[in-house]
Amino acid sequence: MFGGRRTASGAIVNEQTAMTYSAFWACVRAIAKPVASLPLHLYERMDDGRRRATDHPLYQLLNSRPNPEMTGLSFRDVMTTYLLTWGNAYAEIEYGPNGYPVALWPLPPNRVRVDRDETTRSIRYWVSVPDKGEVPLRPEQVFHLVGPGGDGLVGKSVVQLFRESIGMGLSVQEYGARFFGSGGKPGGVLRHPGKLRDEEQIERLRKQWNEIHEGLDKAHRVAILEEGMEYQQIGIPPEDAQFLQTRAFQRQEMAAIFQVPLHKIGDLERATFSNIEHQGMEFYTDTLLYWLSLWEQTIQWKIIPEFERDRYYAEFMIDALLRGDLQSRYQAYAIARQWGWLSANDVRRMENLDPIGPAGDVYWAPLNMINAEEMLESGELDPFEEPGEGEEQDEDIDDRTGHHLKQIETMTKEQR
Repeated sequence: MFGGRRTASGAIVNEQTAMTYSAFWACVRAIAKPVASLPLHLYERMDDGRRRATDHPLYQLLNSRPNPEMTGLSFRDVMTTYLLTWGNAYAEIEYGPNGYPVALWPLPPNRVRVDRDETTRSIRYWVSVPDKGEVPLRPEQVFHLVGPGGDGLVGKSVVQLFRESIGMGLSVQEYGARFFGSGGKPGGVLRHPGKLRDEEQIERLRKQWNEIHEGLDKAHRVAILEEGMEYQQIGIPPEDAQFLQTRAFQRQEMAAIFQVPLHKIGDLERATFSNIEHQGMEFYTDTLLYWLSLWEQTIQWKIIPEFERDRYYAEFMIDALLRGDLQSRYQAYAIARQWGWLSANDVRRMENLDPIGPAGDVYWAPLNMINAEEMLESGELDPFEEPGEGEEQDEDIDDRTGHHLKQIETMTKEQR
């Protein structure tokens, strides 16, 4: 049903079997979870900034209820998983009487075919529906997230591009399971001093041996051999085949394919307290930013009507991803508060705290500074003055400096 062919390592790889590979699953979840869980808001551009357009018909559709059966988190989770696995994610757009989209319904990528009309050169979508065959959808009816690696019309499947790497990982994973399933020892042969001529006798002997010794629950049983038979172990022990190193390399290779830091998929061997925060920042800039931007730009193109695109736009709230530790945040807040671009209520909102009233909306301004333009206009500062020419003005400058210091002292007493 899902296609896939046998790789050189012997594993059959398709989009479904790849999800059973632990490293592949961990990489997909490392990207899909933050994309799904980050709040997605619709904003309106204002003359003095922007505001959340909570009264717009599309706000709830994008933020929390894409359709009557799914939450915003589950919808973005499904779509991002499709995108990372198949290279494309599709959702049918259902329109309401007012012309705005009212629902987004995910479509399995293996049931969607995309081509171009030979006459009009427009994109066409064909959805395979049971008992109906292929049903056409117009481009404005499909919310299509196009992954990388393709021609811009459709994206490339990561599974198809890296089939052999995933197949290698699946084979190593299966080998480990079979190794421990057989009691944690390599296979072997039973040697008979003579020759067994009866094929039925040989098969019965093999079956009896497997029934007695195969499986973890039968490990370490005592074998009783008759007629001078001997057991000889064959195969390469896992330590000789570098089993653990191979598994570690495959995990690193999957992380490199998805550009995910190793600590995000449970490999903490090279992670330290000093670098893990910076790796988290790099994960956002090098990996998540691309997928978040892909979502935002596709929403702008496919969901927001053309006549409103200059006024409205969708954006993820990434503040939670970029938050540092408590001490670093408080130091940054203190600098911003003292230099006047954040108020107390601004800081409290960033920390998810209630405002403290109108007094918290006051912005401070440093008093130990003066506007450079005012100094130029008053002649107090001459950019073309040579060193030493203004020495006679030093006394006046000292008087003004003393005056400013008195002002600062007076304001400080009032604030206290």
